[in-house]
Formats: sequence, C-alpha cells, structure tokens
Amino acid sequence: MMLNMTKLERMAELLRGHGADACVMGPSHDVEYLAGIKPFSDERFRGFYVLSDGRWFFICPELYYEEVREALGDKAHIYIWSDGDGPLGCFEKAQADYGLNGRIIAVNDGVRAVDLIDMKSFIKAEYVNEAMIFEELRLRKDEEEAQYMARAGEIADKTFAEIVKFIKPGVSEREIANKIKELLIELGGEELSFDPIVASGPNSSKPHYNDDKRIIEKRDLVVLDFGCRYKGYCSDTSRTVFIGEPTEEQKKVYEICLRATTEAKKAVREGITAEEVDKTARDIISKEGYGQYFINRAGHGIGLAVHEAPYIKSGNKQVLETGMCFSIEPGIYIPGKFGMRVEDIVMVDGEGSRVFNNSDRNMTIL
Repeated sequence: MMLNMTKLERMAELLRGHGADACVMGPSHDVEYLAGIKPFSDERFRGFYVLSDGRWFFICPELYYEEVREALGDKAHIYIWSDGDGPLGCFEKAQADYGLNGRIIAVNDGVRAVDLIDMKSFIKAEYVNEAMIFEELRLRKDEEEAQYMARAGEIADKTFAEIVKFIKPGVSEREIANKIKELLIELGGEELSFDPIVASGPNSSKPHYNDDKRIIEKRDLVVLDFGCRYKGYCSDTSRTVFIGEPTEEQKKVYEICLRATTEAKKAVREGITAEEVDKTARDIISKEGYGQYFINRAGHGIGLAVHEAPYIKSGNKQVLETGMCFSIEPGIYIPGKFGMRVEDIVMVDGEGSRVFNNSDRNMTIL
C-alpha cells in the first residue's frame, strides 16, 4: 500500500478545521491508514509530519529507510538518521526547511514522551493533544473497509464454531487460547487483533482477564473473547459457553445480557448519540437489578485498531453517522462468582446497522 493522497488531503483539512498548523504521528494506526506502514514501536524515533497546507515529510532511522521509501515513494521527503547520530539533527533540519517554530503541532498517541521532549528542543512549537483530529480521520469506514471487517468477522464466526468442539473439562484456559490463535490463522486471518481472553469459572467476572492457568471444570461457564485482522482490519467477538447445565441464576443473567446486546443493536441508527446506545443496554440490566455489575462501557469503536472511536459510553454525546463501526458488549460481572457477555460488531447504516459477526448467540451448553 502506497501513500493515499486523498486521505492525506483529508488529514490536512482536519488540521485546518481544528486550528493546527501541522501534526506529528509516531508509529500508529494513523500512519498505517495514511501510508500502509504497519505500527510497531521500538527505541528509535520515527515521525510522519503533515502540514495544514498539504506538505508532508518523514523522519526515520536508516534501519527502516527502505520500508518507508517503498511506502511513500521515491519522491518523498525523508530525513534519515543513523544510530550513531540520533534524530536531533533531523529535527533541526526539518525546522529550517518547513519553518515549524512557533506553530501549533498536534501530536498523536504514537509519539513517545521522551522523543517529544527532544523534539521540543529543536522545533520550538506549541504541541497540543488534539486526539479528535486523529479519531475523526478514521471514524467513518468506506465500503471497502466494511468488507474487510465483515470478512474478519466471518473468520471469527468460523473459529467459534470450531473451538466449542475443543472445550471440555480437563483442558486449560491456555490450551483453549492457543487453539483459538491457531484456528484464526488457519481459517484466513492474517494476524490476531489481540491475545484471546479465555476466562473460566470465577475468572469470568474479570472482563479483561489475562491469566490462563485454570483448568476447565464441570459446571463451569467460559467467556471467550477473540478476533483477527483481515487486510489490517479487526474483528472482535465475545461468546459465553457453559460446561454442563447452567444454574438458574446463570440462565437469568445470560438472558439479560443477550437482551441488552440485542436491544442496543436495534437502537443503532444515524442520528442517535453514543450514550443513548449505552443507555439502552444499561437500562435493561439496571431494571433487572444487576446495574452495579455492569462496570464497563457498552462498546468501543473498531477498525485498524481493535479499540478506537467512537466509544459507546455514558456521557459521550457524539452523534453516530453512517460508516461508524463499534462493538456492542454489555456485560454483568459478579466478583468472585461469574461474569458473562455477548459481543457483536456493528456499522451504522442509515436507519439501522450492519452486523459483522453472526456466530450462535443462543445459550451454548457443552
């Protein structure tokens, strides 16, 4: 993927609209979106600078020059620094070439604090956190992006259909997680969106549980949360399965979670706010007496990053528009006892939404 000039012009337009003269982006999904350079961070500074007048340049270590040049083209203005010299001279040269002193420069979340401190010594600008510029850049997906996300969702659906055949008493959370990773790639995923979450028994009350030592037992419930990337775009799905007959309380809580997810998805349309979608799910759970156990937001945006804007949460008055993609995943988490959720990915589509994953949502008893 080469530099996308249409997206670059959009970036410059957003800078002008927010009163910024330029932006600097470290390794991030913002750079991936504009130029196809996949994000990975190390101790060496790399920065993609875009000015509000449409000009741009890149600062990178000699080690990564070839990849950057291939992405940006032979005519790209790239400042190169060696391990022996460091990037400080590039900061000084860029300031001289582009007159950045005294300007307002927006900084994205890919720039390390230590690099920003060095940059300030040579480019004496006003650096601002204009996160909304970068969020808005990738907020609405086009049809090509939607197709990639739908394909990633299909792969996750197929993975769920296979992994339930593997789960049984005596298998560890780690073994299940490893099998999920294997299936996601075998079934067409290019890489993982994130490390799978496999939370069994009392561990299921921890929404982002990150251990994997427990052995599955009879009468457990298991929360599965996983996804993959396809053409860079993420899927993210959660399902809760039961090892043997669930208790009456577990049946009740599962029905509440499923109903909250279903009704929140029905509420999604152009013109509604993010907090209204959250409230739809939250009201259902609260009326059933479990509001104190709904401890997370109802959803998060998704695209090149598995978590990005818009965030479906209380207090977010952002109006939803066609092309915005996000999860719907209200959950109930009772500490020390159990937790569960049913998560789907949706895209706003006019008066309704498109759902990108469709694995079985009925109570799965193994």
